[in-house]
Amino acid sequence: MKKTATMTMMLVLASGLCACGAASDQTTVQQTDAKEEGETVVLHILENDTAKSEGYLDALLSAFNEAYADQGIQAVDANMDEYTDLAANGPYGYGPDVLYQANDKLMTYAEDKHILALNIEDYDCYETVPQQAWDAFSMVKDGKTYYCGIPVNIQEPMLFYREDQMPDDWQSNWDKDGNGVADFFENWNDLYAYSRQLREEDESAGKDSQYGFMASLNNLYLSSEFVFSYGGYVFGQDEDGTLNTQDIGFAANDTVLGMQALKQMAGLMNEGCIDDTITLNRYEKLADGSYFCTVSTPDTYSLFIEKLALHYEKEGMSKEEAQKEAKNNLKMIELPAKMPADGDLSRDSAQMKDTDWGDTVVMGGVNGYGISSYTKNREACIAFVNFATSYDMILQRATMLGIAPARSDAASQCGDTADTIFKSLSEGRIYLMPSVKAVDQIWVPTQTLMGDMAKDAYRSRNGETQKYSSEADVLAALQTVNKNIYDAVYTLSE
Repeated sequence: MKKTATMTMMLVLASGLCACGAASDQTTVQQTDAKEEGETVVLHILENDTAKSEGYLDALLSAFNEAYADQGIQAVDANMDEYTDLAANGPYGYGPDVLYQANDKLMTYAEDKHILALNIEDYDCYETVPQQAWDAFSMVKDGKTYYCGIPVNIQEPMLFYREDQMPDDWQSNWDKDGNGVADFFENWNDLYAYSRQLREEDESAGKDSQYGFMASLNNLYLSSEFVFSYGGYVFGQDEDGTLNTQDIGFAANDTVLGMQALKQMAGLMNEGCIDDTITLNRYEKLADGSYFCTVSTPDTYSLFIEKLALHYEKEGMSKEEAQKEAKNNLKMIELPAKMPADGDLSRDSAQMKDTDWGDTVVMGGVNGYGISSYTKNREACIAFVNFATSYDMILQRATMLGIAPARSDAASQCGDTADTIFKSLSEGRIYLMPSVKAVDQIWVPTQTLMGDMAKDAYRSRNGETQKYSSEADVLAALQTVNKNIYDAVYTLSE
């Protein structure tokens, strides 16, 4: 097995630098970072676009700068800087000091020694974050585990819908078990059935205005349920828990059946599901009612709110009324928990037994902060990360951006969605994106196949011959994906 490249640099944090409490608390930073006494230490902070656009980054920087003004530390926005690529710019003395990234991206930096290892037990937030989230930022070298990031929030694909677009008859016709939850939010067969009903109603009326479930089926992350619910995986694990990047699992177990389900769902969508059109227009299309429900990640919640509020304003509401109505009606829930074990979405759920179902498993990730190994202000960076991952700031981030906090205390305060994501992570229904550089090679091969698999629905519709008409055809295609990934990781890189 090819060994993963690992960090050789270990940062030992001073015990007095790690008070990760409320945002009003501050860590005292030794004045060793400043070149001269009285000189201001400037930290360049790289965040994601949503945090920038929704005002959270400005709020974070303002709060930190106020708290640390007397210690000569100032944090500034690096999002608009010319040098934002840590790998390309860091070795030359540029780039961010602190960066917020998904676990796979951050750990790719770590493998190439662009990120410092952290003594996470010195952080007060240590015990409030589940071990699975910490593990997303871990690597093993010579039998020792190193952590290179501080978790901020847990990501998984979520289902977004408008409550005011629910069918009037859902309680009588779409709640067979009488539990007060629509069946099409509980199992994939009913979501398929309701999506089909919407299309058939519109087509019979000569309209092309509304679809049911809409997602980018060529996007492994957003449509991961069709792989991981059927036993597929990215990389296997050795006995010691180390990822084995030679063991590639997209053809494993019953993934063939998952591809069958993907093809069925594609037949109820338009061809935007294979060219990322749905991903680009999902906010507006959900707002105007063209899509009944769609898939995105929790950190895009505010973008859905923004588009929905604008839609209500166009209908005549005031800005304040529209904002209130949008927040009342926009719902974000997990994808349906039950997936048909045989991959056949067309079966009548009322005729299916408990043994006919399997758990829905999706790909997720953990976003967090890393510290550049090239920073000249290490202790100040540590203070910033402590501040940014404090209870108050994480709760503010969750409130403004709709994310699911990695801190359990903040998650409990946020309520049902965050608690649900925590439960799914602990019960194995979220397959965490592997935190190794090799994961970069999975996206193109899977996108190509999943898009082409979905296209079979349109080939059939147009009277063309399907490319994947048998399970053997599908299995061979999945095995080719495995080979292409292996070649990209090993053969082509040598």
